[in-house]
Amino acid sequence: MTHDNEVSGSRPNESSRSRGRPGRGGRPSRGRGGQRGRGDRQRNPQAAERRNEQQGTATVASAPEINQAASHATRDGGASRGRGRRGFRGSGRGRANTAGGQRTTIAGGRVFGGHLTGEAESEDQSSENSAAMNANASVFVPGQPFGRPSAEVGNNITPKAARRPSRSSAPDLPTRIHEDIANGQYECVICTNEVLRNSRIWSCPICWTATHMSCAKKWFTNRAKPPDHEQQQEQQPQQQTWRCPGCNSTMNDEPGVYHCWCGKEINPQSVAGITPHSCGQTCSKPRGTCPHPCPLQCHAGPCPPCLLMGPSQSCFCGKKTSTKRCGETDYTKGWSCHEPCGDLLACGEHECQNECHPGLCGSCETPVASRCYCGKVSKDISCDTLGDKLESYGWDRRRTEDGASEYEYEEISSWFVGAFKCGSPCGRPFDCGKHSCQRECHPQDEAQAHCPFSPDVITYCPCGKTPISDIAASRESCLDPIPNCGKICNRRLECGHLCQESCHIGPCSRCDQEIDLDCRCGRTKTSVVCHERDLHQPLCDKVCRIQLNCGRHEHGLRCCSAEKRAIERVTSKRRNRNASSLPEEFEAEHICIRVCGRELKCGRHRCQQMCHRGPCPSCLEAVFEEVSCNCGKTVLLPPQPCGTKAPECRFDCTRSRPCGHPQVAHNCHPDDIACPKCPFLVEKRCICGKKTLKNQPCWFEEPRCGLVCDKKLRCGTHSCNKLCHRPGACEDEGISGSHCQQPCGKTRSCGHLDTEQCHAPYPCKEDKPCQAKTFVTCECQRKKQEVKCLAAKNQPAPQRPLLKCDDECLRLQRNARLAGALNIDPQTHTDDHVPYSDTTLKLYRETPQWAHIYEREFRVFAGDETEKRLRFKPMKAHQRAFIHSLAEDFGLDSESSDPEPHRHVCLFKTPRFVSAPMKTLAQCAKIRASQDSSAPQSTVVNDATTAPYNGLLLTNPQFGLTVEELDAALRKEYAAYPTLKFHTSFLPSEEVVIKGSGTWTSQTLEASLTALKPTLQQTVRRLKLAENVFLCSVDESLNVVRREGGRAQGEGGWSAVVSRSAARPKPAGSSVAVAPAPLRSNFVALKKDTKKKIEEEPVEEDWEAAAEKLAADTVEAV
Repeated sequence: MTHDNEVSGSRPNESSRSRGRPGRGGRPSRGRGGQRGRGDRQRNPQAAERRNEQQGTATVASAPEINQAASHATRDGGASRGRGRRGFRGSGRGRANTAGGQRTTIAGGRVFGGHLTGEAESEDQSSENSAAMNANASVFVPGQPFGRPSAEVGNNITPKAARRPSRSSAPDLPTRIHEDIANGQYECVICTNEVLRNSRIWSCPICWTATHMSCAKKWFTNRAKPPDHEQQQEQQPQQQTWRCPGCNSTMNDEPGVYHCWCGKEINPQSVAGITPHSCGQTCSKPRGTCPHPCPLQCHAGPCPPCLLMGPSQSCFCGKKTSTKRCGETDYTKGWSCHEPCGDLLACGEHECQNECHPGLCGSCETPVASRCYCGKVSKDISCDTLGDKLESYGWDRRRTEDGASEYEYEEISSWFVGAFKCGSPCGRPFDCGKHSCQRECHPQDEAQAHCPFSPDVITYCPCGKTPISDIAASRESCLDPIPNCGKICNRRLECGHLCQESCHIGPCSRCDQEIDLDCRCGRTKTSVVCHERDLHQPLCDKVCRIQLNCGRHEHGLRCCSAEKRAIERVTSKRRNRNASSLPEEFEAEHICIRVCGRELKCGRHRCQQMCHRGPCPSCLEAVFEEVSCNCGKTVLLPPQPCGTKAPECRFDCTRSRPCGHPQVAHNCHPDDIACPKCPFLVEKRCICGKKTLKNQPCWFEEPRCGLVCDKKLRCGTHSCNKLCHRPGACEDEGISGSHCQQPCGKTRSCGHLDTEQCHAPYPCKEDKPCQAKTFVTCECQRKKQEVKCLAAKNQPAPQRPLLKCDDECLRLQRNARLAGALNIDPQTHTDDHVPYSDTTLKLYRETPQWAHIYEREFRVFAGDETEKRLRFKPMKAHQRAFIHSLAEDFGLDSESSDPEPHRHVCLFKTPRFVSAPMKTLAQCAKIRASQDSSAPQSTVVNDATTAPYNGLLLTNPQFGLTVEELDAALRKEYAAYPTLKFHTSFLPSEEVVIKGSGTWTSQTLEASLTALKPTLQQTVRRLKLAENVFLCSVDESLNVVRREGGRAQGEGGWSAVVSRSAARPKPAGSSVAVAPAPLRSNFVALKKDTKKKIEEEPVEEDWEAAAEKLAADTVEAV
């Protein structure tokens, strides 16, 4: 018995503690797919007990028994929780029954089972021993595990692998759902993973498809939402609809909490012995019109038909009753006994003869013998078409023998009942015997009607305005004519107008008055005849340009009736643009009824909705074919939305290259995406065939050598100038004839090249003037002008006049003669002239780098003839002083604007600006440094320069300006300094001096005038009273002894360039002595008559004497 226990495992629970890992195909494994051991942790005690009993009673079970036990355990609740369909991987952890019938045991000591071995053994033990005894059994060794023979020697039987349970084939849907979930065979239609017993699920109430609750919520979140404008048009934006992933039905309720199939219990627990996701209670769901609730246990899918007996139900007519099973009873439509109905019809006389039917019986169609009211027609008509039954008197109409129109009537019967109108005129004669009744068939009285034309009835004319007695003699008979009064009828017509005809008998004619009828849009009026107003409505030519509700089309209709309302709507929308966005209400005429027709995102179908705003919705079509990648390894199973692109594949692309090189490793991709270019380098011949190029990429189809083709063209004169190109693609490709498009290039008779298009093989015609450029100069050849050659065959050398020399030419000639007289070479001549003031040079030495930057901007501004104004960025006071000083040296006007810290300088070009100095500040600083080191500083002090400023000097005043006008214009500026008094005077030098007085000290006066100058200068320039304003010092006789910007003798400045230009070194060997220039007053130096005298001086024949005289005059001016 000890041996048997070792072989079979005496402990019933030892197999549950073993760590055997049966894998795929019988190998020990611990897979997650298929049946998993963790799903069997005491969740089904009954199944566990059955398995333990089987293991305790049967030591070695055959393969069919093991498979049967495994399938039985699966149905009892031991289903796995594995994901994916990866096949059966064994019974998992905690079981010793493997797929092949083998079992793994743990090596250990002997187990006796609690008692000694006896002779008498039970049948079960004997059966176990008999099963274990074998001639090939291994020798028992104490302390060693007993080794079972692997297989019978004589019978090589391979154990069969355990088969995974297949999908349920139950006839009803609830059972199939229960079994598939219990066996792990039910798939979620969203994620395609198994729906298990412990999964939280959501079930569709229409198709009963069960999905994971998390998948259903994601499906709801990712639903296709309508566009914004459609959401605004919805009356209930809170209602959110979505579609079931199984049946595509519309759902109105959001996936809520997880509950059982019947909905009674929320978050139900998985209980052994109860169907998955069931609460175990009675279903009790209502079944349509059936009065009995479902009696089954909480289940999936639809409830089965009711098998109970239903209540008694009468037929439609109520004559018979019937009792059937509840499932066979039609509670909605009822049933018919197929006998005549017999209900009294609406006429109250006849009964319904139709078969037992639902609803009302309808009208009575029984034929009834009837007679018309006038008694002429008698026939059978349907009961429901009879009119009111009225009594009528019978009469007959006969003619006399001679055919006269005299009527006699004979009584047919005293009275009869008429039930309908025959539609013919009555024809009964009146009491006069001359006229008859023309009314439609109507009930008759016994007495004849009085004639309506008798004299006692008609007492007025037809229009009713005048009595007949006032018009003519009284009428004696009804046959007498009715006289007319001759007045306007004035009866009210149907249109509302009055009849304009004269008094007449009978109805009035149609209205012929002209009325103004508005067009459809109301913009214009049209005159029409009144009786034609309803025939057609006039239309104007105004085309409606209102945009329709789709936002894509215009109305385009002529004379739109809703155009005014649309304009008001658009205007109101523009005014309330910032108001809350409400759905725009379009007029019925401005609703687009075209089909949208735009291509959908799928690229296969077009939108079939009415033309709308915004993007089109997704395509509603579906594809029922597999959508796979190019290699076919990644597949999307149908159905798929239309336009679904091929899935992204993580496998390598399998396409082969046409060049034969290996493919570069890259992922599989659609056909519209090309494979990476072949990176291998090869030798290729260029497309022109001249060179073989190495290290060319394999993918490069047209390698080019970059050389000129240089192949002779068909003209035979020119060569192809195109770079490396395909054979036959030279310049003359596509040109008929033997010429090309290059210029001819042959030399004309004038010496220029022929620029006409190639005309080979013909010679140059030279019939057109030559268009080459040539030059015409003056006699001194300073001036030259570019002109066309214009030489032709009929005029080989056209004559052109020479240019005339101008004043510049004469000046250059005179300067050349003067340079020759002074023995000066203009090309190599240099001087030490400094065209900048000492203040400018001083400020430059303080910050040379910064000053060099702004000097460059000055020169750029001076060289640009189109720029008239330059504005600098805000800067400090000493930097602005440098800008003002440098502007004065350049001959530019400068002005400071804006308060601190935004005060900046602006430059202006005025007529006094000529050009920029030739020398730079750096060059002049070096010259001045050398002059200071070589020559001692002058100690002569000019008294005029030390005098303080006591006035303002205005230069170039306005023509005709008076003292009163100037004082009135500057009164506001004078008011800022109430302690000063200003006196205005005109000087003989055509300048204006404003002398100030009123302060105790001259320094205070100078400071006040200095502060007043910028404001006064700005006003003077703005009003154009004078050109500029300077500070000055005048004496009692109004002589200017000092002015702002004045320089002592020997100082530099661009304003003194002209005066110093003649001070050149005397040529060697010259014996002419230069007399010292006499000292002149400042007032005389400001005269402008010197230039006029120089211009008026006659040209002397002796140019040397003239040069000496010019030099002397220049020295005197300095």
